[in-house]
Amino acid sequence: MPAKMMQFVSVEQRLPDKRSVVERTHDFGEIYREFTPERAREQAARCEQCGIPFCQVHCPLHNNIPDWLMLTADGRLEEAYEVAAATNNMPEICGRICPQDRLCEGNCVLEKGFRSVTIGAVERFVVDTAFERGWVKPVRPLRERGVSVGIVGAGPAGLAAAEQLRKQGYEVHVYDRYDRAGGLLIYGIPGFKLEKPVVLRRIRHLEASGVRFHLGVEIGRDLAFAKLRRRHAAVLIATGVYKAREVVLPGSNLPGIVKALDYLTASNRKGLGDVVPAFESGELDAAGKHVVVVGGGDTAMDCVRTAVRQGARSVRCLYRRDRANMPGSMREVQHAEEEGVEFVWLAAPEAFVGAERVEAVQAHRMRLGTPDASGRQAPEPVPGSSFRLPADLVIEALGFDPEDLPTLWGAPELPTTRWGTIKIDWSTMATSIPGVFAAGDIVRGASLVVWAIRDGRDAAAGIHRWLEARARGAEAAPRELALAS
Repeated sequence: MPAKMMQFVSVEQRLPDKRSVVERTHDFGEIYREFTPERAREQAARCEQCGIPFCQVHCPLHNNIPDWLMLTADGRLEEAYEVAAATNNMPEICGRICPQDRLCEGNCVLEKGFRSVTIGAVERFVVDTAFERGWVKPVRPLRERGVSVGIVGAGPAGLAAAEQLRKQGYEVHVYDRYDRAGGLLIYGIPGFKLEKPVVLRRIRHLEASGVRFHLGVEIGRDLAFAKLRRRHAAVLIATGVYKAREVVLPGSNLPGIVKALDYLTASNRKGLGDVVPAFESGELDAAGKHVVVVGGGDTAMDCVRTAVRQGARSVRCLYRRDRANMPGSMREVQHAEEEGVEFVWLAAPEAFVGAERVEAVQAHRMRLGTPDASGRQAPEPVPGSSFRLPADLVIEALGFDPEDLPTLWGAPELPTTRWGTIKIDWSTMATSIPGVFAAGDIVRGASLVVWAIRDGRDAAAGIHRWLEARARGAEAAPRELALAS
């Protein structure tokens, strides 16, 4: 018999069991344990199967969430996987790192007293099970087209586009300046949120599907952009954004003040077994130090929780707004507080203090004033409210901006916006250069992985339509010439 749904009235919401704070803060393993099959079915059956699924509406990929929840509740896991994979190229990754509390689960229609369906945890369980049981098959297109597409960037947007283009039978070549594919999934996100074997498993799937990776290749240095365009019928730019925003204050050049991505990359490389000189020297190691992280987004949360695991003496997060206005996931804030991180709300740095290296952060209290252009209340300093925090390591986690690709790539014709992102036609993901497309953070600015996947899928569809139209035009031309003669 089909599973009985709408069990939220009798079954409480339960996330997978969490490892104890003592256990999890001594390694970089994921903090949640796997659902058992019984627990996954039980939690999936809490879904209300509502007529207008707001969880699906508020998912950037518009995943068919109620459908695969119902299939999971019914024990039809292979079908649940097929439905999840139909709209998402990396559901096992989204199930781990998406801020579900702000997206699908945050928009679940269950009344507050019943709490939302645990969508992310069920998604992770379904796809991990699919990999374990061999249901995730390499892409085998119906026909090979003999047409190649080059993708710059092996992050989530590039990987999603690569798989979609392989399904259409294109030869896909992915270029990345790093020595491993995965982009921020490998080097930017800590293992306690996303263990690296999960990402490497997805990369192996793409390699088995025929995607070719060219690693350690930097466009503009190792390969000219013009040459890349000549090599492929179409090119997708999916580089992401990696240029850190800086704090320009007195003392900001003191040793001991580092960028978030440098810090996280060093930690992830160390976990992958690489030799990292800046980590070995202690420059990017928080062990035994008073750490202050400046910023309030998910990257800041990654930094504070990494510092805890590295054995920091104290970890504080300095954020200029209050908890309610923090851009990061509230679930991540809760994890950080459990792990001993102290949040200093409504505070901002005004100087960094030290002789030969940073010794303290001079900060002042903030208050929320009138709303800014985005509608958020603009923070303003409280006069006479200065205070100091001891700091041997300061990590700046203030977000990222795009690099100047037209200059770096020697391609002044590459169109950009006033923010430095690549300018595209959003209906096609195409730039004004014929055959050149762009997707992910390089077009929308620093954003979520799920949006990068959405953009990669949309770009693959735009590339396919453009190549099909060009092929039809090439076929029609000889016939037109024959008729004219």
